[in-house]
Amino acid sequence: WFCDPQAPWQKGSVENLNGRARRVLPRDTPLASLSRPQMREISERLNATPRKCLQWRTPTEAFREEMVKLR
Repeated sequence: WFCDPQAPWQKGSVENLNGRARRVLPRDTPLASLSRPQMREISERLNATPRKCLQWRTPTEAFREEMVKLR
């Protein structure tokens, strides 16, 4: 949810993720009140959404492709 100190290049992606998360969770939602299955569902939903910056692949697809390259 927060970028590293002295790493301004991370701010845009962090703000983008926060915006995406807020589409699912209202601002006043205490994250500690969410169950593990609810958090997993939100995570899966965010990771299954195609992104322009990934050439319209999902983050899950992009991650898998990168992992295959490491073999």
